[in-house]
Amino acid sequence: MTMQENVMGMQHLGLPCVDMEKSMTWYTEVLGFEKIEEKVMPEDNIHAAFLKKGNLVLEMYHLDEETMKEIAARSDGHIDHLALDVKDIQAAFEEMKKTGCTFLDEEIQTLPFFEKGVKFFTVLGPGGEKVEFNQFL
Repeated sequence: MTMQENVMGMQHLGLPCVDMEKSMTWYTEVLGFEKIEEKVMPEDNIHAAFLKKGNLVLEMYHLDEETMKEIAARSDGHIDHLALDVKDIQAAFEEMKKTGCTFLDEEIQTLPFFEKGVKFFTVLGPGGEKVEFNQFL
């Protein structure tokens, strides 16, 4: 079997979290993700949780403080943003305003990607990660 035949698609996206409870609460209560697995392994200084929304699975994790500092200091290999598909970009924009999160876009943006273009806006998640809300037009 070749790698092209073996790889089936994305399994999960890993997000390091400074405050696990704050991050899990935001993704579950604000965005509607469901926690499907959580493990706390104090002997290894690991706390990990898997959250799912549709076909997207996020692995949120917190490791020992030294490792978390190393992750934060990396200059390569970071994912720039997480993009979530929405049905109604205007409704998502108005709803996210109510949460008090930090907006990186003051208004909904448009780009000519794909057949008819996309509309999107970006906010900061609880750990400082960029979360983009995106609607195909």
